[in-house]
Amino acid sequence: MFASRFAKPLFLLGMIAAAVGFMDPARAAERLHGIAMHGPPALPPTFDHFPYANPDAPKGGTLHTAVTGSFDSLNPFIIKGQYVWMVRNLVFETLMARSLAEPFSLYPLIAESVEMPEDRSWIVFHINPAARFSDGTPVKASDVLFSWKTLRDHGRLNHRTYYAKVKKAELVGKNAIRFAFDGRDRELPLILGLMPVLPEHFFRKHPFERTTLKPLVGSGPYMISEVRPGQQVVFVRNPNWWARDLPSRRGMFNHDRIVVDYYRDTQTAFEALKKGLVDFRIESDATRWATAYDFEAVREGRFLKEVIPNGLPKPLSAFVFNTRRPLFADRTVREALQHTFDFEWANANLYHGLYRRTSGYFEGSELSSIGRPASPVERELLSRAGANLEPRFMEGRWRAPVSDGTGRDRKRLRMAVNLFREAGWTIRNGRLVDGTGRPFSFELLVQSRDQEKLALHWQRTLRLVGIDMRIRLVDSAQFTRRLISYDFDVVPYTWYNSLSPGNEQRFYWGSISRKREGTRNYMGVADPAVDTLIDEMLAARERPQFVAAVRALDRLLVSGFYVLPLYHAPGQWLGRWKRLERPKTLSLYGFVQETTWNAR
Repeated sequence: MFASRFAKPLFLLGMIAAAVGFMDPARAAERLHGIAMHGPPALPPTFDHFPYANPDAPKGGTLHTAVTGSFDSLNPFIIKGQYVWMVRNLVFETLMARSLAEPFSLYPLIAESVEMPEDRSWIVFHINPAARFSDGTPVKASDVLFSWKTLRDHGRLNHRTYYAKVKKAELVGKNAIRFAFDGRDRELPLILGLMPVLPEHFFRKHPFERTTLKPLVGSGPYMISEVRPGQQVVFVRNPNWWARDLPSRRGMFNHDRIVVDYYRDTQTAFEALKKGLVDFRIESDATRWATAYDFEAVREGRFLKEVIPNGLPKPLSAFVFNTRRPLFADRTVREALQHTFDFEWANANLYHGLYRRTSGYFEGSELSSIGRPASPVERELLSRAGANLEPRFMEGRWRAPVSDGTGRDRKRLRMAVNLFREAGWTIRNGRLVDGTGRPFSFELLVQSRDQEKLALHWQRTLRLVGIDMRIRLVDSAQFTRRLISYDFDVVPYTWYNSLSPGNEQRFYWGSISRKREGTRNYMGVADPAVDTLIDEMLAARERPQFVAAVRALDRLLVSGFYVLPLYHAPGQWLGRWKRLERPKTLSLYGFVQETTWNAR
C-alpha cells in the first residue's frame, strides 16, 4: 500500500530532479571560472589580465631567439626525435591557462568554465564555443576526448602516466567533457586542465606517432610558416586567433613573427646575441655573465644586463649518483662523497663568486626543510611513512659541507675517509680500495666543456683520497640516450621544482620510475617512505598540510644523499637588447618571453 500511494509522486519528483540536473553527477557542482590546487584561485571572475602581463603592450615586429642544438621533428608530444619545444606553447593550447603569479591556479582558455565537486572525484570542462583551430575548424569536446586517448596511449611518458589515471571520460551536454578519477590524487583535475588539445581531423590524416617537419595545426596564437630542417623555424601570429581578447591571454604573444635559430654551441649563439641577431638570452654560465657582457652596446646602454628575481624553489643542480650501480648503493659512500667537493674554491676560482650553495630539493621557498625544525605534522607524516631520520635532518641542521676554499681542505677530506672506512673502503698505496682490493673507480658523463671544467676540479680533489674518476665528454645526442637508459655512473643534472610540486615527483623519485626508462629518477630512488609522502602531498586538501608533506619529502631525499648538490644563481641572468621591452611586474617565474614586446 505504501508503494502504491507514493510511487507516482516519487516518480514525478525524480523526473523534476533529473530535469534540473540533480540526478546527473556531471551537474552536481557549481560552475567555476578557475581552480587552484589549494583554496580558491586568487583572481575573481571579472579579472582583466594576469598581473605580470601588460594589457596595453603594442603588437607587431619580430622576436629573434636562439637555441643550441638541432631538431628533426616539430611534434613535441612524442618520444621520437628531437623536437622544437616552442611548438608546445605557440601552436597548441591547453584546456585552461596557468597563472604564473600563483603556485598552481588555472583560468579559462579553451574551457570557458569547469564543474568540480569538493572531493575532486571528477571534473567537467565546458568548451568555449568561440574556440577555433588555425584552419578555422571549431574546437569540440570530441577533440579533447581524442587528445586524452592519443596522449595516454602514444604520448610522452609523463602524459601516459598521468592520463592513465583517469577512470572514465565521456562527452556530456552540448560541448563538454567529463573526467572521473580513482584514488586520492587531488592534482589530477588540474593536470587535465593543462592537457594540450589536438585537432582530431588533422591527426586522423597525419599519423601522430611519426616524426614530422610538416607544420602542425593547433588553436594557439601562432602558426608555423617556415622550416629549415635543423636550422630554423619561423612562427607567424594567426591574425584570426580566437583567444586574443581572453583575460588569460591579454597582453601576451605580442610579436607578429618569432624566429627560432638553432646554433651548434653556446658560444656561437652568444656571438649571434652580441651581433644583434638574437633579442635576449637567459645566461646560465657565471663566467660568461661576469666577463663576456662587456661589449660596446652594453657600455652605451643599448643592451641591458638584469638579475631577475623569482619566487620559485632554487633549481637543484647536482652530480647524480646512479644507485642502480653497486658502487653507489651504499648511503654511507654517498655521504662520504659530499665532503670531496670544494664548492668554495670552485665558486671563487671558476665562477667569480656569483653562485650560492644548494643543500636541498626546494631551497629558497617555504617548501624547504633546510633550516627548519620538523613540525608535529611532519613528524606524524614521517612516522606513518616508516621513516626514522637522524636529528640533524629532523631539526633542519644539515647543510652541504663548507670548505676552507683551498681546494684541499684536510678536515673535509678526513671526514670523507672516515665515512669510507665505515663503508668498508680504505686507502692502500694511495688508492681507495674495498676488502678485496677492488679500487673505487667510476665514470662521470658530461656533455659540455663547462661541465667538464667543473668535473676536472672534482677529479683533482677525489685523487687526494685515492679515487679514480674518469671524465667522459660526449655529444648531446649520446648524452641524452645514456641518460634516458640510465647508462652512467654519475651525471650532472638539474631539476626545476615549482611552488606546487605534484605528480611529477613520482616521475622524479618514485619507486615506479626506478626501472622505467625515460623518467627523471636518474639516481634510482626506490623508497616506500618516499612514495608514501608523495601520496600524502597529492592528497593534501589545504596548503599547510601540503607544505608539511613536501618538507617531510625534502628531509627524506636530503638524508638519502642521492646527489651531490652543487649551486644556484641568485636569480635569472637576463641579457636583452633595449628594443625588447618587458612588463615591470614580474611573475613568480621571473622573466616570461610571452609577455615581451618591441619598443616603438
